[in-house]
Amino acid sequence: MTSERWHIAIGGLVQGVGFRPFVYRLAKTCNLSGWVLNDSHGVQIEVQGDRQQLRNFLHKLRKDKPPLARISSLTTESRPPCPETNFRILNSDGDTPPSATILPDLAPCPDCLREMFAPDNRRFRYPFTSCTQCGPRFSIAERLPYDRANTTMRDFPLCESCRIEYEDPQNRRFHAEPNACPTCGPQLQLCDANGRGVAVREDALKQARQAIEAGQIVALKSIGGFQLLVDASNSDAVLRLRARKRRPLKPFALLYPDVESVEQDCSVSDLEKGLLEAQERPIVLLAARGQARRHVAAAVAPDNPNLGVMLPSSPLHHLLIAGLQRPLVATSGNLSGEPICYDNGGAIERLGAIADLFLLHDRSIARPLDDSVVREMDGSPVVLRRARGYAPLPVELPVLPDTFSAGDLLAVGADLKNTAAISRGRAVYVTQHIGDLQNRVAREVFEQAVDDLAGFYRSEPAAVIADLHPAYVSSRWARQRDPQYLGAQHHVAHFFSCMAEHGYRGRALGICWDGTGWGADGIVRGGEFLCWDGREQVQRIAGLRTFPLPGGEGAIREPRRQAAGLLYAVMGERAFAGKFLLEQFSAGERHNLARMFERKINSPLCSSAGRLFDGVAALLGLANAVTFEGQAAMAVEFAAQQSATTRSYPFAINQHDSCRTLDWEPLVAALLQDGEQGVSVPDRARAFHNTLAQMMCAMAVRAGEENIFLSGGVFQNRVLTESAATLLRQEGFRVHCHCVVPPNDGGIALGQIYYARCMAAARTPAEEGSRQCV
Repeated sequence: MTSERWHIAIGGLVQGVGFRPFVYRLAKTCNLSGWVLNDSHGVQIEVQGDRQQLRNFLHKLRKDKPPLARISSLTTESRPPCPETNFRILNSDGDTPPSATILPDLAPCPDCLREMFAPDNRRFRYPFTSCTQCGPRFSIAERLPYDRANTTMRDFPLCESCRIEYEDPQNRRFHAEPNACPTCGPQLQLCDANGRGVAVREDALKQARQAIEAGQIVALKSIGGFQLLVDASNSDAVLRLRARKRRPLKPFALLYPDVESVEQDCSVSDLEKGLLEAQERPIVLLAARGQARRHVAAAVAPDNPNLGVMLPSSPLHHLLIAGLQRPLVATSGNLSGEPICYDNGGAIERLGAIADLFLLHDRSIARPLDDSVVREMDGSPVVLRRARGYAPLPVELPVLPDTFSAGDLLAVGADLKNTAAISRGRAVYVTQHIGDLQNRVAREVFEQAVDDLAGFYRSEPAAVIADLHPAYVSSRWARQRDPQYLGAQHHVAHFFSCMAEHGYRGRALGICWDGTGWGADGIVRGGEFLCWDGREQVQRIAGLRTFPLPGGEGAIREPRRQAAGLLYAVMGERAFAGKFLLEQFSAGERHNLARMFERKINSPLCSSAGRLFDGVAALLGLANAVTFEGQAAMAVEFAAQQSATTRSYPFAINQHDSCRTLDWEPLVAALLQDGEQGVSVPDRARAFHNTLAQMMCAMAVRAGEENIFLSGGVFQNRVLTESAATLLRQEGFRVHCHCVVPPNDGGIALGQIYYARCMAAARTPAEEGSRQCV
């Protein structure tokens, strides 16, 4: 029988998931010789034997791969046969430029949980139990290939028992890089607020649990950083945490022991249950039941009908909450506006005034990873914050006739909810959620995240892409890094981020609604309709009517100011004699507002849907001042959820040259009139949402593009997103919403790269290499 030898190269999620032992066992089953190894591209295999057995091997390689593995590329080529009879697992090859994908951090698998709670197992109650199917990955990886020596686990030499597991291809811990046990692995320590040791190991866990029961605040070192924990039913403890963390109203996330206890307090759909139990373990936004107040203090989520809920994401979480059997507040270990703490010393320094105790361990975290946040909308999961469990999985761009192929691209995103991204070919690797770059610590994390991706993939980007806003921290950083950086307009990047995750490259309409996006004309934009011709041109075909924003950025914290701008745009000076301004502003404040409007002092024009939401929130009496982003808009959404009215308000569409303006003046007038006639706030809030959906549909009909993409922070609103999508589909449009990256600015970096790629693909050979702004 003639023997053949095949070389198989595999790319994708194939490292750290048990792929090599799977290949080893499969080759043995098929009576094949050869070898398998990890390299910087993925996994390389050479197999030798009978052709039919080789074909069978290749078929099962795809069909029966490990549950966590994802094959993005597979190529085969013939090689000359070799005189060998065994199949071997070789050491990794790290000499070539990396293109393998690092797996995100994953919650414990059922096998590890069984071991951890089995008294006769050597890992009984060990809080760092893992295998090839679970455990830390991205949070401990320092470079590729993903081998123990390239992770923070190199500080923990394997004991003899763990080494036997690690070197046995038949064992599920074969080359499980975080493999450890109580003898050789990381250990727990409980410290006080000054960093002095209080207890270790099991006693540390016991005392931390007792402290939570007593109403104390415990800072726990989790997979990607610190969380602040308190008993969710203890109002005094929750309020104390709010005061210390300087977070007066923004909802806290909750950690529940199991999905059954979640279902007692929240309405949980099948999709939401799947998200809760998935190994990514995100925070899932759920509708609270009335009985939730038995276990959850009102101060956890004030005036909010939803709860942000997650299940244990690590063995440590399982052990801690198993002894409590109640929901805990589990919020990010930071001061408001800062990234989470992730090293022991920094946590004690930054959180010492918040936490009473620190439950630490001695395994280093390579980078901060906040908890991801997901919400079901329009029948699909929508990631609102992409971090632990999801980052740094790549997004594959559609195939383009790309002339801009000289090198990789680096996109630096926007300033709020920042993420950055690096492209290698069609793969775009987006960093974890970083946060607000106005914060110094966040800027440091941003630079580290960019260096991380560049280091993993040994990338030296050929171009840097940033937002056109000249004052953005990210744009200034890009300018320093590359004086000829490429600029992408904010809403264009939103539009292309949604197209990128859907793998779409044809003609389309983008409806991009958010709070703030810089327009070259100086107007604060955020209610845009953009047409893409599928090749090289994006045209702004419509936008919301403008109104002044008295106080500029400062007005964003005071929705009453935005309402004043709306009323002044409609009524001029007569607005100052109206009920709203008389009730909401003192005589001195009204005088100052009048001067600002008249003289156009610090009152930039705004055409933002987000700001329209804020103004309407004030007009409805729902929010006059806010303490966190989106608070006023959320209040309007929550009010709308209480109504089933199908009423809507009138609006106008005005033509200005090639661009139309959606005029909200009739809407505001009708909403105020309804208020005078006693129509309920929920009905008015719902009618407002219905009107916005009809505005989108009216413009979509005029644009005439079959495919419509919804992007921007306003589409975190479930009522609006589902209303608009339903209405658009009824008119025959194909509606695409975000799923993989957030609709908010967390998706901007992906959109910047896709837009740059599309623009490069449209260039003529003579234009190739041009560095002009896009």
